[in-house]
Amino acid sequence: MRVFAALVPSDEALTELETFVEPRREVESVLRWTPSHLWHVTLAFIAEVPGRAVDDLVDAVAEVAAGSTPIPLRLKGAGAFPDIATARVVWTGLDSDAPHGLADLERLALRTRTACGRLGLSPAGGTYRPHLTLARSRHPFDATHWLRAMDTHAGPSWDADTITVFVSRGHRGGRPSYEAEAICPLGT
Repeated sequence: MRVFAALVPSDEALTELETFVEPRREVESVLRWTPSHLWHVTLAFIAEVPGRAVDDLVDAVAEVAAGSTPIPLRLKGAGAFPDIATARVVWTGLDSDAPHGLADLERLALRTRTACGRLGLSPAGGTYRPHLTLARSRHPFDATHWLRAMDTHAGPSWDADTITVFVSRGHRGGRPSYEAEAICPLGT
């Protein structure tokens, strides 16, 4: 099964983003929008986790969370993967009012990935780029216009004070279905 550890923005931040995005959904009809109740900022994604390893993974993430402090964050700006000219994923980025907030977020992601690796699990690698996926496209498209519409976004600050471990147990209506397996408080 697929498992990922993520930060879930505050209700205020999610509501504000939903309000900002709603009129822009019509800008690109090629996009399949992620429902706002599923929005999150992934720290570590593991594509294949045996069912018996989920409890160990939750324990490892809880240990990382306990040794970390809350991070003030905000959703801000926009981007596209793999790039603007051939976008398949559009997202909003993160920012922090704290001097080392984004560096702290990157360290938290690295520590979470490392903890998963110690269990013999293989988290998705590559350079960590903190983001919240808003929509996907089946075909590459030029996202320049869409990114200009989103680039002015700067949401309210919130304290990322928990890591949620999500488990995907299949698909519903053509989309992955996942649920919170555990919520691990930071700094406990």
